[in-house]
Amino acid sequence: MRAGERGAALLTVLLLVAVIAVMAATALERLRLSTRLAANAVALDAARGYAYAAETLATRRVTTLMQQARDRVALTGGWSGRPFGLPIPGGTATARVTDGGNCFNLNGLVTFGFGDAYLVKTQALTRFQRLVRLLRVPGGDGIATATADWLDSDDDPLPGGAENEAYRGYRTGGTLMADVSELRAVKGVSPEAYKILRPWLCTLPVAQESVININTLLPEQAPLLAMLLPDTMGVAQAQAALLRRPPGGYVSKDQFWAQVASGGGTADVAATQQTGVTTKWFALRIDVVNGGAELHEEGLIDARTLPVRLATRQWGDVP
Repeated sequence: MRAGERGAALLTVLLLVAVIAVMAATALERLRLSTRLAANAVALDAARGYAYAAETLATRRVTTLMQQARDRVALTGGWSGRPFGLPIPGGTATARVTDGGNCFNLNGLVTFGFGDAYLVKTQALTRFQRLVRLLRVPGGDGIATATADWLDSDDDPLPGGAENEAYRGYRTGGTLMADVSELRAVKGVSPEAYKILRPWLCTLPVAQESVININTLLPEQAPLLAMLLPDTMGVAQAQAALLRRPPGGYVSKDQFWAQVASGGGTADVAATQQTGVTTKWFALRIDVVNGGAELHEEGLIDARTLPVRLATRQWGDVP
């Protein structure tokens, strides 16, 4: 073999070695990625199983709380927001329960009408308008009426509201919201407005206004109480009333409103009907870390009947 031919053969061999090396490296990288994905999937499946176990533990605790509390749920015992853990190997699973009814239920803006149609509930709309004013939400009144139009079954917009013709490419829901995030699709709801409103809202799976538990409502949640009395109670007054709450809570809502009246405040029948001393909905938050996998869950516990049950759950990057 001539010298030039030997050089060409050597170059060919080197090229083959290089190609094989690249193919081997690619195969090894894919194998490593597949192994990592499989491990993550196993860890995530295990984390989901631990979350289910935490749900069971939480619902049992809430059932016990309701059985012991009977007709009055207060903050005594420190149950609200207190984390309780589920022991798992090589990780952590933590659950927290809070009052899930101390919020403005967007689905309460409507009520059932003839033929299962959803009709706007004027009283609830007025309260929502009052809340957005108290929170100083930009475009608040328009957001309130547009939200009511989004939920109701007809195509006739309320004054200042928005029905199908106000949207491009999609129609109003015409039914209850499954999650507060749906509010972002409503006309007038800017990112700023949504950020302000989000902590005060919920979407309970019923077309009813949420009953505020005056025994678990925190002083910083005073706007939810003040919105019930638009002309006679401000946020500062509502906060002061909550700070005067007995350590064990009120025996009845009448006792609370009597104290409000003794301090110079007034109440009407509609306002008192939207308050109570017990809780029918509890919010559940679960955080699981297992083998490098993280799982977050938000749930809603229905405590209207015993034993309580988990009504909804949401996985993912929940706030």
